[in-house]
Amino acid sequence: MPDTAYAVAAIGVAAAVTWVLRALPFAALAPLRASSTVQYLSARMPAGVMIILVVYCLHDLPVTEARAAAPLVALATTIGLHLWRRNALLSILGGTTVHVVLAGTLFSH
Repeated sequence: MPDTAYAVAAIGVAAAVTWVLRALPFAALAPLRASSTVQYLSARMPAGVMIILVVYCLHDLPVTEARAAAPLVALATTIGLHLWRRNALLSILGGTTVHVVLAGTLFSH
């Protein structure tokens, strides 16, 4: 069993490393906020990331089979809800609900 001083020192070092690692991104981000590149990426990246995720999720989808309808209908629901209400939470929950209901009832084998 280590002595008390060793345990306190280990906890102190772990706490300091944790604090530095959590503060480092905020310290590094401060000078970048004025960068035109960062402002451009912050405006364009959300849509780009969503497109990449959709392509990745649907790239192996067998569109000739009936079970492919569940994710496609859910995707259409998500897009439609987002264009209609412009509410990300509603879009995600609506599309997920449609997919779970269709995949669990109509298209389950």
